[in-house]
Amino acid sequence: MARRRRGEAEIPQEQLQGPAEQLREPVEQDMLPAAGPEERRLPPGAAGQILEEPPAEGYITSEPERMPAFRGIIGKEQIDRADARLRKFMQGKQQLQQRVISDEQWWRLKGWDEMVSKSENEYDPRPASAWMFNSIINKHADFMDNFPDANILPQEESDKNTAVILSEVIPVINKQNGFTDCYSKEVYDKVKFGTGIYGVFWDVSAHNGLGDVKVRPVDVLKLYWEPGVEDPEASRDMFFVDLVDTDILKATYPQLKDIGKGSWQGYDAKYVYEDEIDTTEKTVVVDWYYKKTIRIDSGNPMDIPVIKTVLHYVKYCEGILLYASENDPNMAEGFYAHGRYPFVFDVMFPMKGSPAGFGYIDIMRDPQMYIDKLDQAILKNAVMKAKPRYLSKDGGGINEDEFGDLSKDIVHYTGDPNALAPILTPDLPAIAVQVRQNKIDELKETSGNRDFSQGATASGVTAASAIAALQEAGSKLSRDMIKGSYSAFERVIYLEIELIRQFYTVPRVYRIMGESGEMHFRSIDNRLLAGEKVVNEFGVMTGGRKPYFDIDIAPQKASPFSKVAQNEFAKELYGAGFFNPEMVDQALMCLDMMSFDGKEELKTKISQQGTLYDRYMNLQQTAIKIADLLAQTTGDSRLSNALRAAAGVSMPGMPQQPMAAGETVTDSLGNIQNKAENSTAGKARARVAEAASPRS
Repeated sequence: MARRRRGEAEIPQEQLQGPAEQLREPVEQDMLPAAGPEERRLPPGAAGQILEEPPAEGYITSEPERMPAFRGIIGKEQIDRADARLRKFMQGKQQLQQRVISDEQWWRLKGWDEMVSKSENEYDPRPASAWMFNSIINKHADFMDNFPDANILPQEESDKNTAVILSEVIPVINKQNGFTDCYSKEVYDKVKFGTGIYGVFWDVSAHNGLGDVKVRPVDVLKLYWEPGVEDPEASRDMFFVDLVDTDILKATYPQLKDIGKGSWQGYDAKYVYEDEIDTTEKTVVVDWYYKKTIRIDSGNPMDIPVIKTVLHYVKYCEGILLYASENDPNMAEGFYAHGRYPFVFDVMFPMKGSPAGFGYIDIMRDPQMYIDKLDQAILKNAVMKAKPRYLSKDGGGINEDEFGDLSKDIVHYTGDPNALAPILTPDLPAIAVQVRQNKIDELKETSGNRDFSQGATASGVTAASAIAALQEAGSKLSRDMIKGSYSAFERVIYLEIELIRQFYTVPRVYRIMGESGEMHFRSIDNRLLAGEKVVNEFGVMTGGRKPYFDIDIAPQKASPFSKVAQNEFAKELYGAGFFNPEMVDQALMCLDMMSFDGKEELKTKISQQGTLYDRYMNLQQTAIKIADLLAQTTGDSRLSNALRAAAGVSMPGMPQQPMAAGETVTDSLGNIQNKAENSTAGKARARVAEAASPRS
């Protein structure tokens, strides 16, 4: 359900639009003409109006090369201008798209298609070694070993319960979205191309129309932004382009009954596929997101407006409007209330002047190219030496058919047998093999994919601690890349929280599995995230503080090596007496000088253990004093002796009363003390116990 102003009707579900593949019924205002100069306000019922003098950096401007102010109405003219702007974005992105397409070819071991020139012999071997491929899948494995998990923390005491609920519910939402697969695909794009993109949308079709958050990977070739910006949010608009079956479009949108076929021309940034893909029955659909600056009535007595940047959304096809949030009175404050683009960029190596980056294929393709070329030379030389070739003089009289037939023991000739001479193939220089090995080492070094990072070590390195140290040193590059992905994942979580704040108008119930396997259920709706309503001194309802949260990202499941190292570290602490309650102060001082994950939690547990030990000792001393007083009063010191024996304390000057035969004494901990075994039964039990014990 969409967010609405007080007193306004809710937005029909069919008018909420998401990505291009989420097709819904069109609104009836799709073909309204552009507004005239006198129309300065948003549609009736809207909460804001266009700034008369928008700031220069805002989206709305009167410059002819930029988009004009829409004044609340999107029509044919605005769509044409937007499509022209999209074409400019495509032109500015051509180099990036060509590089990404080439990177995909190298990833699929099709590098020879990028290297072969017309002058090369088509019969030469074209080996494609997988050194670069191996490096990339190892990087991907590092990311998957450190799959992110979000811990949502409150910024105020009153938000603690909401933070706990969100920390439990959001992982369930992501699991329902198949986020593991989404994360895997996004990481591959990041490592290969240098740019992975998440799309965080509201999917109105989920749960039989109830709607839910949708997170999915976005192909960098299908997304277009303003050339020259480094922050995606700085782009005044953003376009997502995709193909949809023409018949589905016509069935969904009646105004598209006359659209053509195969309108993919002009939007031809696509990979080199192995399958023959027919696009004649598909049509391009464009999702257009853009930002506007509006003035919102704050409701204060001074009538000071609030300036806000809002995000609007338009879907169009071949110049025909399918949906525009700005034409919807209930969406006057933006399609997504958070005002941000629903795309999160995860960049490997950043570049100036672009929100995209470059990846490991761009770094490794040069050494990989020369590795393959040297492999080609080595194999070609080996084949030539393995299969001798001959020079035959024209008219030499050699029967070439018999000569080439290895089953013939005799070869006839009529001329000079010396007219046939073998072609001598020179030996391949050793430097060629050495250069090839150097290129392999260069690829490993530049990618950080050294042998010990995969478990292999040089000869002589056998100690477990030395191998662990080498692996730890070699993983610092992976840790750096993973932290960047954690930052992107954090932004994804923030967008998910904002979508829950906006659209969870109906309570949802999620099943939560506890750490011990117990099952419980959580109910959540946007009332937990809504702002507090504050009434000022004039009786005007004003917006109050909204709950916001901090997000702590940590690996959900560590690698097996990390688990083993952590277990060994815990055993070392135990062996050093860190968990001995009598050494609490020393253990805490030592921990203060150490750095490892979970240190603060361990310090808390050790401190609690020391506090319990102190209480136990105080109670023990009190019990001994009470027992001594009882012994002085009654003359029976058995309880006092038992308590002192348990505590290891003797009482000088106090005679100990011997226990009677067969009598038992229980110490302060409830354990039965030794009994007097002077009786016949006691001696018999002693003999049986001795006979049952094996002797060395």
